[in-house]
Amino acid sequence: MFWDLFKLPKNRKIAVFLALLGSILALPIPIAGIHKFYLGQPLWGIIYLLLWNTPIPRIASAIDAVWYLVQDSQQFESRFQENSAFTSVNSATIDPSRVSAIASALRELDQLRADGLLSEYEFEQKRRQLLE
Repeated sequence: MFWDLFKLPKNRKIAVFLALLGSILALPIPIAGIHKFYLGQPLWGIIYLLLWNTPIPRIASAIDAVWYLVQDSQQFESRFQENSAFTSVNSATIDPSRVSAIASALRELDQLRADGLLSEYEFEQKRRQLLE
C-alpha cells in the first residue's frame, strides 16, 4: 500500500516547491529531502534525513530545485514518472512474424557456418545486418 504512493503521477511544481521548502526553511525537524520521497526515491530521502544536521541536504535540495526548474516537462516526466506516456514511446512493439523471420534466417546462417560455407567474419556481418 505504501509503495503504491510512488506510482502516482508526479507534478514538477510540487517537487520544486518541496525542494525549495527543504532548502530555505530552518526548522528543528528535518524536511530537507522530502521532495525525494515525493519523487519516489526513498533511499535518497533517507540519506538527506540522516544528514539533517549538516548543510549538505539543504544545498542539495536547492540544487535539485534549480535542476527541476530548468528541465522541460518531457525530461521531468521521463525521469520521474513510472507510468508516463513518454517512457512507453521508447519501448517499441515488434511484430511477431518479423521476429520469427529473423530467427529462421539466423538459424539458416548458423547452419551455413556449421557446414563451412560461411566464415566467422561473414556470419557475424550478416547476423548484425539481420539484427539491425
